Amino acid sequence: MLLAILAYSIMTGLSAFAWDWWSFAILRFLVGVCIGSEWVTGTSIVAELWPDKNRGKGVGLMQTGFGVGFFLASVAWYFIFPVGPDAWRVMFLLGVVPALLTLWIRRSIPESDKWERVNEQRKAANERERNGAALTAQEKSLARFTVADLFAEPLIRRRVMLGFLMSLATTFAFWGISAWLPPYVAALAAKSNLSPQLYASYAAMANNGGAILGYAAFGFFADAYGRKPVTIAYVLLAFLSVPIVFLWTHDLTFILIAAAFSGAFVSGQYTWMACWLPELFPTRVRATATAFVFNTPRLIAWTGPLISGWLIANFGGFSTAAVAIACVYFISLAAAPFLPETRGKPLPE
Repeated sequence: MLLAILAYSIMTGLSAFAWDWWSFAILRFLVGVCIGSEWVTGTSIVAELWPDKNRGKGVGLMQTGFGVGFFLASVAWYFIFPVGPDAWRVMFLLGVVPALLTLWIRRSIPESDKWERVNEQRKAANERERNGAALTAQEKSLARFTVADLFAEPLIRRRVMLGFLMSLATTFAFWGISAWLPPYVAALAAKSNLSPQLYASYAAMANNGGAILGYAAFGFFADAYGRKPVTIAYVLLAFLSVPIVFLWTHDLTFILIAAAFSGAFVSGQYTWMACWLPELFPTRVRATATAFVFNTPRLIAWTGPLISGWLIANFGGFSTAAVAIACVYFISLAAAPFLPETRGKPLPE
């Protein structure tokens, strides 16, 4: 986790010095790789350190950092965009700041006892395998390459694939909808002879402010009512938020309120991954399974803004595109009922 934070902070800062489109794209790709690593390790550590009855609250509060970061970036852009054409470079330079957190993390956050115990068992199993000893079924699972282990047992494989489908829906819709919300609000502001850049910043702040509440609230609701019903409720409300923002609301004041509502559920539903995924897999593959489910869909979901942009250009503007992209939520609604409820249960060993 420490290495991931350092890496994405440095890569973000270096993005400010990109000299062409390809250099910028490569640096942003590397940032994405590092952020995916940091989120997974952070989620696994929090899940393994917090008590069973409050685990949802712990990961929900952790997930709010995502929204707080976006919100602070929106506030920073409000003050930085007047700099001019190079304002975006200043924004990326600010991305170096998280590297300072590694000093505190190293001193203050312990390694998980659950992981250390399984890691010792894994080392012992690997040593027995090297010595030619016959391994038990449990030792064989520990000695396997962890990615291969995700698909070796039917139960784990089934949960990985269901989680993948749900994650794909969450991530694809997030990038396909949220990426276009600020420019949509900016376009409405321009029609009213108001500053489009200013209102784009307002929209981003409202959206991310709502997301912070959504992230945190998910954990409290999930501990009270269960992972499955709260996830399904968030997905349904996320789907409902899309026509509220892009079809039914036209007043700029109300659309900022609608943007906050959208953020609470389109973005806030990400907490289901931090909350539910670590509880579905044994310690030996917990981080790997969570990483696969969280990160693999991102290799597909990056097309969301491109597809929604194409829909905007060819099929009637922002509204049609956003509603079309939101239909991907039905994949999540179809998959969620087949995963087990894990509220209050000990993590699988």
